[in-house]
Amino acid sequence: MLQRDLLAVPDTRRDAIERLGRELVRGRTVALSTHVNADGDGCGSGTALARLCAQRGLQARIVNPTPWPEMYRFLLGDDVIDRSADGARALRGIDILLVHDISDVGRLGTLAQAVRELRVPRLVIDHHVPGDEPAGDIILADVTACATGELVFDLATMLELTITPPIARSLYAAILTDTGGFRFSNTTPRCHAIAAALLSVGVDPEEMYTRIYASAPIGRLQLLGEALETLGIDRAHGITWISVAAGALERHEVRSEDLDGIVEHARSVSGTRLALFFRDLGHGKVKVSFRSMGGVDVNLFAKQFGGGGHARAAGALVAGSLDEVRERVLAAARAFLASDASVGAGTS
Repeated sequence: MLQRDLLAVPDTRRDAIERLGRELVRGRTVALSTHVNADGDGCGSGTALARLCAQRGLQARIVNPTPWPEMYRFLLGDDVIDRSADGARALRGIDILLVHDISDVGRLGTLAQAVRELRVPRLVIDHHVPGDEPAGDIILADVTACATGELVFDLATMLELTITPPIARSLYAAILTDTGGFRFSNTTPRCHAIAAALLSVGVDPEEMYTRIYASAPIGRLQLLGEALETLGIDRAHGITWISVAAGALERHEVRSEDLDGIVEHARSVSGTRLALFFRDLGHGKVKVSFRSMGGVDVNLFAKQFGGGGHARAAGALVAGSLDEVRERVLAAARAFLASDASVGAGTS
């Protein structure tokens, strides 16, 4: 298949993109928001959308429920307005809300209730399995997309907007991180074709690697070393897990984004079917990340704990102490893996 064929916008996405385009009208103010603790796809898609909206003559502002991650600050530039620090106040006076990389309004954290009460068009661009309460009414969603950044690329293509170098860097960051550096099962011929198109605009792959993967503060490596000491293995069931205690980030003077990728060390153990990462948030809450190998559907498993995500990558917030949650989730994981329900055919 030729690259131009791979870059063609899939027919299944065209109607939703046209509906989004009808709302993105010159002169309107749009707020862009993503999930708590924004990752590379959330940050990359958001900054790309802000610049694409500006090309359409809209006033764009980013309003995220948690502070902008330091490691992705280079994507903001001087032309993107981040008003996340203002919280729900930054949603006042907007004409449109565009939520991205979220399948459920609950993932907007402290902004969730304010978003529910908005009386403006609420748009969604996302590639996760649909949640119980979508964050908007006009939705471009496709679980076959390697990242939300792929869908933003399609939006730009259909609306005949220009992929400038800053937009290309943002979209490349989105795709690079959500595919695990083009290693995960959601890496497709099309995502490579889009990456090639972005490189042709001027993205420097070595610079992107350095900024995202090779600029770690020493505290991140110290935290990783501490976390790896907690590695647990259940060879009989193919389960591995890593834990981080409450207060660890503060002791090592790092941020939540410095935890990105830790769970992959558990998943890399030979024989692993299900990898778990437990982060004690304190105050009786534990964040659990689920990753799988083969056909294990962790999105289905995460729903047992009120979470969700993708078939091979999901998460949940579980009440209880670290020890209590770990014991409960591991027991459920053993039962889940022993059942026929664990096998699914989704993508990461």
